[in-house]
Amino acid sequence: MTKFSDITLPEPLIRAAAHLGYETPTPIQDLVIPWLMENNRDLVALAQTGTGKTAAFGFPILSETDIENSEVQSIILCPTRELCLQITHDLESYAKYMTRIRIAAIYGGASIQRQKESLRSGIHIVVGTPGRVNDMIRQGALKLGHVSRLVLDEADEMLNMGFKEELFEIMKHIPSERQTMLFSATMPKDVEHLASEFMHDPQRFSAGNENKGAENIQHYYYKVQARDKYSALKRIADMSPKIYGIVFCKTRRETQEIADRLQQDGYNADALHGDLSQGQRELVMSRFRSRFVPLLIATDVAARGLDVDDLTHIINFQVPLDPDIYIHRSGRTGRAGKSGISISIIHSKEISALRAVEKRLGFPIVWQKVPGGREICEKQLFHFIDTVERVEINEEEMQSFMDNVFKKLNWMTREDLIKRFVAVEFNRFLNYYKDIPDLDNLQQNESKKEKKDKSSFVFSTFRLSIGHDAGLTKRDLMKYINSLRVGRGIEIGRIDIFGDYCLVDLDSRYEQEMLKAIANVAYKDRKVQASVAPQKGKSRYEGKGTKARSSMPSKAFGRNRDTAYKSPRSQKDSGFSSTKKPSRASRKPEKH
Repeated sequence: MTKFSDITLPEPLIRAAAHLGYETPTPIQDLVIPWLMENNRDLVALAQTGTGKTAAFGFPILSETDIENSEVQSIILCPTRELCLQITHDLESYAKYMTRIRIAAIYGGASIQRQKESLRSGIHIVVGTPGRVNDMIRQGALKLGHVSRLVLDEADEMLNMGFKEELFEIMKHIPSERQTMLFSATMPKDVEHLASEFMHDPQRFSAGNENKGAENIQHYYYKVQARDKYSALKRIADMSPKIYGIVFCKTRRETQEIADRLQQDGYNADALHGDLSQGQRELVMSRFRSRFVPLLIATDVAARGLDVDDLTHIINFQVPLDPDIYIHRSGRTGRAGKSGISISIIHSKEISALRAVEKRLGFPIVWQKVPGGREICEKQLFHFIDTVERVEINEEEMQSFMDNVFKKLNWMTREDLIKRFVAVEFNRFLNYYKDIPDLDNLQQNESKKEKKDKSSFVFSTFRLSIGHDAGLTKRDLMKYINSLRVGRGIEIGRIDIFGDYCLVDLDSRYEQEMLKAIANVAYKDRKVQASVAPQKGKSRYEGKGTKARSSMPSKAFGRNRDTAYKSPRSQKDSGFSSTKKPSRASRKPEKH
């Protein structure tokens, strides 16, 4: 088996590798480092997330750097500021014993003046994001005329994030006689096109079953009603007292909302998304890396480049539509030969996405029953007892207090003392999980109820001040209703469109919310006035409607109403309440 000490690298780099604990190179490092040390050809390297790609290109680049030349000799482009900072940190650790090598991180969200000053001081290696690198080139602060090595790291993600034009623009300023190295976890058509456009007969390396999912990761899913996802997340966290993981969400808004709710319920959690300033992001990551915050709620983009060891769990709050995204996420746990757990919390409409992931993985994801109250209490109790058994006792410091403590507790028996001792810590869990509902049974009962009551909806008729004169169609109207973000899959009945207005039947439970939302959301820059159309008599129609579907650009949704019980970690209600509004009247919908 190859050792790092066997690879032909300068002595300072071998010493740095030993200092970092690098003994045996990973498969991608074993393939790439020796080849790069002997070749100047272009390179395409494919390997799953977390396999040590930074070291694979970092050690050879550092070994080839001419310290006496103060011009930029290598540039590494990556999609996010987090990855930019991580690569820079890694390169600096590899160059621990090469003190004269200067490396600069160039990324958005930080002072551009400081970065310009850093470049003026003479930099050998630049690590940057495409947007800020382009800004520096346009302003004349970054000269790439002497670059001989270009690295495109996470090339697939850079293209997914829309950096194609920036990449092409940067290429114009780098000499054509250069070595280009492309590192990625996937090789979609866009990346193939990028490689064919800017690389010449590249050598290709693939480290094992890239992006197939590590064998030491266990994959599970829990199936619940959409409104119960947050409750399931809390139960998963409580069932794993030593959890240290990332919860992935789709949007920035959802990420922040879930983090806020967890904090309110007494969990140490924090959010990482694109709306945070650089200072906020660095604080969040510092707290997470130190494990002061064991649960990080993040979007995929914000989590790109996070290199955190020993993650126990990856939790998908929704199953991603792209199976490769799932594999990227799950690959963040189970590293360095350790085991990890990847969990997906799904509802019935996400089954097809789950099956696509299973097909990509090549094996089934195992269904698990959502933990019940007794299971969680038992798990937490024995974790608490284990903690007590292992606690260190400072005899010297405590001795002066113990005589009074023994005297105070002398009236209790051994068994009574243990019971009270456990109850102090454990009563909150017992009280919280007492008689809580079985989320799996809720799922089954709700499914049966949906089938039974599928055709029972009460509608109110809304009159909106938009019609044919605004180019309105039924599909446009449904898109507009989705954009209001009121309710979850709100029911839509009959639609009639006239010259300057339209009539639409909508779920009467959201009557007041709809009126308020319509007043605040324009239709194609046109303010919409809305009212509930008066109906004669007291009759109501209960019938089948059309639900606003996720095939629309933006699914109608609102805050979930969580199961009505309180967190064991907080006395605050963990759910949102909603009051149903009485329907004034409605008319029979027609299919459309």
